[in-house]
Amino acid sequence: MQIGMTLPSMVAGLDRDRARAWCESVDAGPYASLACGERITFHNTEMRTLLAAAAAWTERVRIIPTLYVLPMHPAAVVAKEVASLDVLSGGRVTVTVGVGGREHDYRAAEKPFARRFARLDEQVAVLRRIWSGEAPFEGAEAIGPPPVQEGGPPLWSGAMGPKSLRRAAAWADGVAGFSTSGDAAEVATAFDAVRAAWKDAGHERAPRLVTGFWYALGDDAEARLERYAYEYLRIFGDAPAKAMAARCRIHSQERFRDCVDAVRELGADELILVPTTTDPAELDRTATALAGCQELS
Repeated sequence: MQIGMTLPSMVAGLDRDRARAWCESVDAGPYASLACGERITFHNTEMRTLLAAAAAWTERVRIIPTLYVLPMHPAAVVAKEVASLDVLSGGRVTVTVGVGGREHDYRAAEKPFARRFARLDEQVAVLRRIWSGEAPFEGAEAIGPPPVQEGGPPLWSGAMGPKSLRRAAAWADGVAGFSTSGDAAEVATAFDAVRAAWKDAGHERAPRLVTGFWYALGDDAEARLERYAYEYLRIFGDAPAKAMAARCRIHSQERFRDCVDAVRELGADELILVPTTTDPAELDRTATALAGCQELS
């Protein structure tokens, strides 16, 4: 199982110096990838801008948007953005796409929330065509630059429900899920659903299984983790956010190692960690915790 690290873009106060320190430390550390997610009506650093900087500040790790809320954007523009990122990173991009779950972000982006699932499928097909060199419409020039990876970067789906997974099995190379609490039973159920969707679709190739969880280490870890989760989930209502935040318990080296080992035993191909502080020292604490885990690739 490979380990990825998410940039702390959802934590207030991420500035240039800290962002660069995170990127350089992740690139030098025991990580296979560096990720960043997307929100609009929140205090986070914008995903595409941050990942472009990350591509310049790193040399080795894969660059993974987790995830592009594709129906909030014109597909041709996303195709150009991702191809440009693939060029700037030297062909290190993998893209997770999905519909998200926040209508406020769609409203802020001036895009309709309706038909987002159907639009996602349509837009994925557009991405593939553009990355293969087709023009977006008759009479237009092809959209460049061509991605370094022939045919475009690998595409993962952020799907969770059975209907979404069935749709994703038609076009995705894998599924990048998430468990807010890192619960092994929850991850196992999600992986089983992905495997079933791929089997039902008649695929001989196995899907890439990816998951992640929030965590905190060091001083004030428990309070920090709960505060982070509550702030992130508050858009769904105060009471639900508090209840979900209270379930987040990965705030010690022991619990962290137990969760990493459990996810590995479930057959995950990659675990993308999500930190809850901008302090680069969290990476040292994380590396120490990972060193105590069972064998990782």
